[in-house]
Amino acid sequence: MRPEEAFRTLSGDFYTRSLQPGPTEDTLILNMGPQHPSTHGVLRIVLELDGEYIVRAEPVLGYIHRMHEKMGEVKTFAQYLPNMGRVDYLHALAWNWAYVGAVEKLCGIEVSERAEYIRVITAEMNRISSHFVWWGAYLLDLGAFTPIMYAFDDREWLLDLLQIVTGSRLTYCYFRFGGVSDDVTPEFIEGTFRWCERMRSRLPMYKALVTDNIILRKRCEEIGPIDLDMARRYGATGPVLRGSGVAYDVRRAEPYSVYDRFHFEIPVGKAGGDAMDRYLVRMAEMEQSLNIIEQALRRLPPGPVMHEKAPKRLKAPKGEAYFAVEGARGKIGVHLVSDGGKNPYRVKLRAPGFSNLSLFSELARGVLLADAVSILGSLDLVIPEIDR
Repeated sequence: MRPEEAFRTLSGDFYTRSLQPGPTEDTLILNMGPQHPSTHGVLRIVLELDGEYIVRAEPVLGYIHRMHEKMGEVKTFAQYLPNMGRVDYLHALAWNWAYVGAVEKLCGIEVSERAEYIRVITAEMNRISSHFVWWGAYLLDLGAFTPIMYAFDDREWLLDLLQIVTGSRLTYCYFRFGGVSDDVTPEFIEGTFRWCERMRSRLPMYKALVTDNIILRKRCEEIGPIDLDMARRYGATGPVLRGSGVAYDVRRAEPYSVYDRFHFEIPVGKAGGDAMDRYLVRMAEMEQSLNIIEQALRRLPPGPVMHEKAPKRLKAPKGEAYFAVEGARGKIGVHLVSDGGKNPYRVKLRAPGFSNLSLFSELARGVLLADAVSILGSLDLVIPEIDR
């Protein structure tokens, strides 16, 4: 019997009455957050509970709102670049890419071919480092301490490599209008090949240690199934959508840069995917990112990392542009509007985590409180991205 069915059986007509707004004398209001470890940031969820079962779950945002979009209106196009690394600190290079892509599209700026390959390599490395944090933190939420140590051990190798070319380890600001700020080094290329080889030997260990573990499976299988209707209604993207069997990936559906030159698969779960499907999709994505990185390194063309016609001082023409990329959490979009001045007139950021979190209220209704933690972790939320 599924948890929600058990809840209806135990509660009878009360289940229907308790769906109405506001608590009743038989329910308990519990605040999960805004400093709860499993919310991964200052996210507050107001829960109404009947015993151990959730009657109502309401996410409350605003505790870390930093006005990123408003800041875009008072900074020049170049000054606004560092903001992108602070929107989603785990996949900062994807946000870098979405913003510079929108500016390049608006201004008609070309990107050097070598820079396109470097963008792919570094963005995919950053995607894997993001998935490492999700993997370790998710399992920590579920009560397993050891895996996060393995995850951060492997992630340190990645951060060392990315630091060589970007100068940073977390909030990257590496992409530029027309290219990247610095070229890759032989040390970076050799080290990345060795790291890819190391990771291919580590992924089977991850599977044996965690993925095949019966405790994890009991906490994830048949928990939080998302059907296609729910995913579409809330605009879910990324592994959350692909876990429900939809092979939508911006890199393939709306190709940008040089992604159409590489062979890689789009991992998907079964239709109506549960938390385990979303877990398996992300684990498979790490292997696909390794494939892309190795292909890009082998085909890395010579040449400059900045296009020769890239402007030294940028003044965008009047108009608007939209550019989307595939981030670790889903579809990232940047919509720019320019009035011909030195600053953007309007910057609108499409954060995938906001849509993915929005379905939690419906998804958590009728489940056990312990299962809500599993569901929340399977969505891979980064609160600064949602509360941008």
